[in-house]
Amino acid sequence: MILAKIDPNFALESSLGREDIVWFDIRKAPFEFYGLYEPKNEGAFIRMPCDVAEQVSPGVRGLNFNTAGGRVRFSTDSPFVAIKTKQNFNHSPHMTHAMQSGFDLYRNTEEKTTFACAFIPPVNAVGGFEQLRDVEVREGMTNYTLNFPLYGGASEVYIGIKDGCHIGEGAKYRPIKPIVYYGSSITQGGCASRPGNCYQAIISAWNNVDYINLGFSGNCKAEIPMAEYLRELDMSIFVCDYDHNAPTVDHLRETHQRLYDLFREKQPETPYIMISKPDAWLKDQNGVDKRRQVIMDTFCYARAMGDKNVYFIDGRCLFGSDNRDNCTIDGCHPNDLGFYRMAENIGIVISEILDKMK
Repeated sequence: MILAKIDPNFALESSLGREDIVWFDIRKAPFEFYGLYEPKNEGAFIRMPCDVAEQVSPGVRGLNFNTAGGRVRFSTDSPFVAIKTKQNFNHSPHMTHAMQSGFDLYRNTEEKTTFACAFIPPVNAVGGFEQLRDVEVREGMTNYTLNFPLYGGASEVYIGIKDGCHIGEGAKYRPIKPIVYYGSSITQGGCASRPGNCYQAIISAWNNVDYINLGFSGNCKAEIPMAEYLRELDMSIFVCDYDHNAPTVDHLRETHQRLYDLFREKQPETPYIMISKPDAWLKDQNGVDKRRQVIMDTFCYARAMGDKNVYFIDGRCLFGSDNRDNCTIDGCHPNDLGFYRMAENIGIVISEILDKMK
């Protein structure tokens, strides 16, 4: 039976050449959203309120429509999963099309999260795309997480499964509030090969925890409206990683401790992780050392104030020591190897904090 023939709500025009696909709007049950702001509202998916983004800067206003960190979870027994989107496409030369505008799908079990497939738009796609991928068939329902593009956006996304199969709720994250990451283009995910390879997604998969990605490429400068928004978010851990976007050492010095102080006024106990830039050995060492010292000064200030829930991660250690020159695509932005090593080193600290919350 072709459901769309008797229920027009499931009828969508498709270019895939098949009549056995049933389409579902991910804004409706049973799909569960993570990492996006009020995702069930009509219009483009966003990461924070538009009025707040407008107050922060024109850059944050525009990048708010990049869906970094956006995810939906669901389950199905279908032998394939299809996707249909309405979206615009980015074409930055040092980023893959799969990461900028594509989606990737992960299989969730009690033991681990593993990559299932990627949905990569054709290079000449305009306005959206459709794609179908066969998936491993297992007995019963399989839980999935669909990661949204890191540097692109979308206004409509539909999931297609085989007619006659079932769709249901996905696996639940651990009952812990989301981790919030604030920072630069590296935080946003540049330049992972696909969405699931940014360091936050890797840490999330290892720990089965929710997260919010508030990386705004080139535009994270710890402005007061942003600080006031961040401190109101309900979170388990705050990760502060905007070193790269501070235009000068003086700017970093003027804003770094201020962000900490404003945050602590509202959240005195939330674990607070401070990170310095990971590509330190490739840059002007004098300037990098000064920036690192600013962050260390904030950390030491916090400790001197009696804060036992503050942590410092030295960016010079994030890529490790072996073949660290192979960890970026352009001397700045991590590739998949770089992000994996960042996940290892940042993930150690996060896992230790999460273990204390059990």
